[in-house]
Amino acid sequence: MNYILPFIIGFVAAFLGLIAPSMLNMTAAKTTLDKGKKAGIQFAAGAASIVFIQAFIAVYFANKITPEIIKTLQKAAFFVLLGLAIFFFIQARKKFKAEGKNKKGSSFVIGMGMSSLNMLAIPFYLGMAKVGEGYGMLLEIPYSVIYVVGAVLGAFSLFSIYASFAQIIAKKAQFIAKNINYILAGLFIILAIISGAKSIM
Repeated sequence: MNYILPFIIGFVAAFLGLIAPSMLNMTAAKTTLDKGKKAGIQFAAGAASIVFIQAFIAVYFANKITPEIIKTLQKAAFFVLLGLAIFFFIQARKKFKAEGKNKKGSSFVIGMGMSSLNMLAIPFYLGMAKVGEGYGMLLEIPYSVIYVVGAVLGAFSLFSIYASFAQIIAKKAQFIAKNINYILAGLFIILAIISGAKSIM
């Protein structure tokens, strides 16, 4: 179970963290529409490969955080998660445009380049690692590596779904974006309440 937990947390964190339609996801779909499914999967692999670096850096810094910092982060987490809930609620109210970048060159390299621009990835995976630690996940080798592998496979699975079902997603992007953002808003509200409760216990 000790080996399964970090994998599940990493996989679910990446999958849910990337599930809402975004420029990165829609580019995976557009790559398939423009260049074929193989190119779409190559884009997915390139984007997911960067997640390995991002999650690895996150786990490294997660080990450097002291109990005092954790207590402060727990208090800050309430406001951060609440802010994310509000953000996704606002996104759900907006009209989503199903557009992706149309770039020439290696789909794998383009995937790497676009994924590396995601500045929120490292803080996100760090936060999820600390959440996992609260549920008994160990942040040391080999468990940290398993967490990273889970995150990579979660990201690859999500990007591959966008690439594989590109035509359906492109047509339903507005509906998918709206409902997923509402779900994510609700999820982050629940997590904010849990974090707030933990910080005052």
